[in-house]
Amino acid sequence: MRLHDLARDLKLPAPAENPEVRGVTHNADWIRPGSLFVAIRGAKHDGHRFLAQAQTGGAAAVLGEGLPAGLSSPLPYLKVTDARAALADAAAALSGHPSRQLRVVGVTGTDGKTTTAWMTVHLLRSAGLASGLLSTVGYQLPDGIVRHFPAHFTTPEAPQVQENLREQLTAGAGAVVVEASSHALALDRVRAVDWTVGVWTQLTSEHLDFHGSVEAYFAEKRKLIERAPFAVLNADDPWTARLTELGPHVLYGQAANADWRAGQITEGQNGLSFQVTSPLGAFSAELPTIGRFNVHNALAAMAAAAHLGADAAQLQVGLRSFRGVPGRMELLSDAHGRRVVVDFAHTPPSLEKALTTLRATTAGRLLLVIGSAGGPRDPSKRAPLGEVATRLADHTWFTEEDSRDTPIYDILAEMERGAAGRTNFTRLPDRREAIRAAILAARPGDTVLLAGKGPEDTLEREHETLPWNEVQEARDALKG
Repeated sequence: MRLHDLARDLKLPAPAENPEVRGVTHNADWIRPGSLFVAIRGAKHDGHRFLAQAQTGGAAAVLGEGLPAGLSSPLPYLKVTDARAALADAAAALSGHPSRQLRVVGVTGTDGKTTTAWMTVHLLRSAGLASGLLSTVGYQLPDGIVRHFPAHFTTPEAPQVQENLREQLTAGAGAVVVEASSHALALDRVRAVDWTVGVWTQLTSEHLDFHGSVEAYFAEKRKLIERAPFAVLNADDPWTARLTELGPHVLYGQAANADWRAGQITEGQNGLSFQVTSPLGAFSAELPTIGRFNVHNALAAMAAAAHLGADAAQLQVGLRSFRGVPGRMELLSDAHGRRVVVDFAHTPPSLEKALTTLRATTAGRLLLVIGSAGGPRDPSKRAPLGEVATRLADHTWFTEEDSRDTPIYDILAEMERGAAGRTNFTRLPDRREAIRAAILAARPGDTVLLAGKGPEDTLEREHETLPWNEVQEARDALKG
């Protein structure tokens, strides 16, 4: 795309020069020949400091909110009022606005959005619609294979979001489900996405270090519902009352006014069954995942999939074959009647929720493998993790979880301090050995929870980073 065409798309005056623009980035280290460099003024750095690096890297032009006094640009310069917003708009333009040719379901909320997003794309595929997924656990093209962004794209920025949507379209997707975090909404990473449906799971206090207040947190998440022409809203979430006025919607949950409701919920060792009342009629549903909270996720996913054309029979088949999100209450079992669950729970509240959920459906003992991250990653949670673990599990193995530059025995000592005199734990620093020990100790009817790592694919130690697959470790231990 020529710079003049891009300027026209962004409704900006065309500069004198008209070079070819092949991509866009706000990181000077990612510049390639033909890149548009977006100079963002951040809390610590002003992107204008890197104009010389941008020129050296072959950037075609610069976009920013105005040159600092006394500084000139060695490249054509486009001035905008909001550089982050323009980054998203430019990325969409350079990718050919792919979301305009897709049906895009956005999912936001504090809890449940990852599972709801994965469940929605599974239901769409079961209904015969080629669909892709973009989530915090990775992305999938319509082939269903889980992929991950390169390590330097921990959270995809607007250019990567748009490039992925273009890739989805090229791979044959008719729909894409996008997990829209509050950070993605606040930082305009998904600003230029044309939504078809916005799904709201629920809101509780989180990320206040970034947003400052619950109201500000709500305001960012509300953007998805404001921008989507149709919404799927949680009737049981008090914040929903401030969303229904925004436009056409359906409600789901247990409230009497919910359009999608679940009743006669039964939770067993290997999943859930319930009755659904919906605009498509009443029907039974089976879901092979653990935790009653997943009924809400299922209702939201069904409502979104139904809006895109799925019928009741297709929803039934899809739910029955859904195996969960990798590393999120992922269920494994063996011929001996032992149950192993892999979950990302790594904070005291999330660990307590996981253990309480599993206790309700465990016939035998509840065994746990848990660690805590090293470095500056909130060391204050280590003792509370130990307290929750030893209070709710019958036996716990304290082990490693990305100890990084912190001596592992210092971490384990803090976790043991939280045990507060209880002795139902074993200290075993090597995570692989801890997993094998816990599964070896399990008897028929017991449940083993492997908590903290979930879908992560590395294990970080002081002097090495190991490839890691928690589910495979569990499977190997079960075989042994």
